[in-house]
Amino acid sequence: MGNWIVQVLCVTCLTAGHAQSELKLWYDSPAAEWTQALPIGNGRIGAMVFGGTAEDRYQLNEDSVWCGGPRDYAHEGAAQYLPRIRQLLFEGKQKEAQQLASEHFMSVPLRQMPYQPFGDLRLTFPGHEKVENYRRELDLDAAIVTTTYRVDGATYTRQAIASWPDQVIIVRIGCDRPGAISFAATWISPNQDVRTQAFDGDTLAVRGRARDYRPRGDSVTIPGQVRFEGRCRVIVTGGKTSIDDKRILVENATTATLVLALATNVKSYNDLSADPAALCADVLKKAARRTPRQILDAHLADHQSLFRRVSLDLGPAPERNLPTDQRVLKYAQREDPHLAALFFQYGRYLMIASSRQGGQPANLQGLWNESVAPPWDSKYTININTQMNYWLTEPTNLSECGRPLFDALVDLSQTGRSVAVKHYDAPGWVLHHNFDLWRGAAPINASDHGIWPTGGAWLCQHLWRHYLYTGDRTFLAERAYPLMKGAAEFFVAYLIEDPRSDKRWLISGPSNSPEQGGLVMGPTMDHQIIRDLFANTASAARALGVDEELAKRLDEMRGRIAPNLIGRHGQLQEWLEDKDDPKNEHRHVSHLWGLFPGGEITPETPELFAAARQSLVFRGDGGTGWSRAWKINFWARLLDGNHAHLMLKNLLTLTTSPLTDYKGGGVYPNLFDAHPPFQIDGNFGATSGITEMLLQSHRRDGQGRYIIDLLPALPEAWPSGSVKGLRARGGFEVDIEWKEGRLAAATIRSQLGGTCTVRTTAPVEIRTEASNVSAVRPAANIVDFKTEPGVRYALVPSK
Repeated sequence: MGNWIVQVLCVTCLTAGHAQSELKLWYDSPAAEWTQALPIGNGRIGAMVFGGTAEDRYQLNEDSVWCGGPRDYAHEGAAQYLPRIRQLLFEGKQKEAQQLASEHFMSVPLRQMPYQPFGDLRLTFPGHEKVENYRRELDLDAAIVTTTYRVDGATYTRQAIASWPDQVIIVRIGCDRPGAISFAATWISPNQDVRTQAFDGDTLAVRGRARDYRPRGDSVTIPGQVRFEGRCRVIVTGGKTSIDDKRILVENATTATLVLALATNVKSYNDLSADPAALCADVLKKAARRTPRQILDAHLADHQSLFRRVSLDLGPAPERNLPTDQRVLKYAQREDPHLAALFFQYGRYLMIASSRQGGQPANLQGLWNESVAPPWDSKYTININTQMNYWLTEPTNLSECGRPLFDALVDLSQTGRSVAVKHYDAPGWVLHHNFDLWRGAAPINASDHGIWPTGGAWLCQHLWRHYLYTGDRTFLAERAYPLMKGAAEFFVAYLIEDPRSDKRWLISGPSNSPEQGGLVMGPTMDHQIIRDLFANTASAARALGVDEELAKRLDEMRGRIAPNLIGRHGQLQEWLEDKDDPKNEHRHVSHLWGLFPGGEITPETPELFAAARQSLVFRGDGGTGWSRAWKINFWARLLDGNHAHLMLKNLLTLTTSPLTDYKGGGVYPNLFDAHPPFQIDGNFGATSGITEMLLQSHRRDGQGRYIIDLLPALPEAWPSGSVKGLRARGGFEVDIEWKEGRLAAATIRSQLGGTCTVRTTAPVEIRTEASNVSAVRPAANIVDFKTEPGVRYALVPSK
């Protein structure tokens, strides 16, 4: 067994020389704070690796360790108060409406449950207080964290991975001096009823229960029902090992490997019948059966099959020899295109590590959380944050990573059906601005921002996007359309005519414009999302040849929803009333949803396009980390690459304190997004924004076909470069190369066949073995051509 583990993690020889191996975060000292540690994850379990010398910490998470237990959050009888709340709002009595809603319309309990840490694995190494030649790094291509240093002339190496195929975390400890490894390993957990136990002569287990929780403002304590177990098996070559119920002790070994399995009793959001002890035992038993080459190949092949689909070269790395946090500091003074490419790929790495099939979706912190009271409970905030997490999956070729979100939507359609009935007396299903492991769908916290019913409708956009990018009709028929239809049916019943207008507009309400302005009728963002939902659901029905009458009704109602309005400052109005404050620099820019991630505000709607730009100018270039990331996407959609790049630079600003003012957003030393505090959405949003700068496919031609826009918002800071493997709507994979700010070449691979429409910065010629290519339309720099599945089409600028 010793040789098995040694071979498993000796991966340097296999990855050295590969171009992707340059994609590393590295540091010359151990992590002193959590936001300096380096993340690993397999979508379900993960660790933050600190890389200490005398003491090393592996802070662990398992994605189903949450407070509370299964429950229905809906408020029985809330629907009877809906007409009165609306009437008060129509009469301009906002405070009275909010008070009534707070008393009778909110979730029970008022708050949802928080995500919890699993605990720590702590390793202590006597005599390792003073070291030399220290380095710790995260290799994004191999998904391995490595720590190396020298003590008394001997070089010590630690490596850690989180394997999706084998569902284990492995820590390997090696030294170039035989018999020099001695350490103790202990479990630590902040949860309840925690105890440790040794068994089988080589394994130390930890067991416990998630903490009891008392929501703020509530007098009732909610017991923690999630039980968990972790098992750490130690395997050594040389030396000796002893284990008692408190620790593992290794003395004078040549190598040591720790294999960790983590599990809970959570089977689903409403079923806690799993056996965590049996699950851990089964995982370790299966891992022990694997050969060294199988374990190694499975880890690398699995991760790299996803990660290596996309490569990005934006230019040189002038500060390559500096630690990553120092590179970020230098970035403010000197352009570092390679750092931007590293940040892009880091977002893709974090998605692979925090959202895989069979696990929970990436939450507000992805997978990683050390606090029993995390910011915003580390839940799923769906008035922007969860959606931002998943903007990158389709265009950056990680479509499979969206499956946990789609699985959660199935659950939410069930809990949301109860909320639709009890709160709105309506069919279908509805979801407000947060959900947790127990799939709470009712409005929470406070009525002035918690009553926002379009969260589920927005998430349905991700279902439709998956179909547009993949053409998967089975997914559309069996998974996406039933969810979209249920969400649309709710809004058919929910929309109401505005009695204050003679135009008989349909409006949404009670609702709010996240997260400002309080409870209102008819916020712009709601209307943009509902129009998108109705259009997509009608298109899905027609694609499947079903529900013709429903599709017609959705089209008719969509045309009656209150339109986007332009206000007195030339801005896109955030509300029906023209009351926007040009000095308002709030981090949310909710009313620009139709610009991004929606697609109804484009250059083809020039007045709205200009108004959206004016609103964005008013909001300013500051904001929290995720807000800055959203603005990268906004400016890319406005076709202003230089301003999008400015927002990227503003985001790539080093934040050294875990908690600072909301206007101090940036990144922490480990490149985690700083809201502050840490939220992972800014990482994912930045990757999406860089993608939008290089490739867009949301606009349509006169026949309603999606157009692939090549380099629509290329900044001057990236004059030459290339990207390979991006995806576009219609089932196309795209490679692009540019030089001196102009397209040099592009390759489009069709997966589905059909007509491809491409817009370029200059006329192009198409070279392919296929003979069915139409002529170029040079005036508009647009080319149409029919494609065949699997055929590559090369686009070369015309001479």
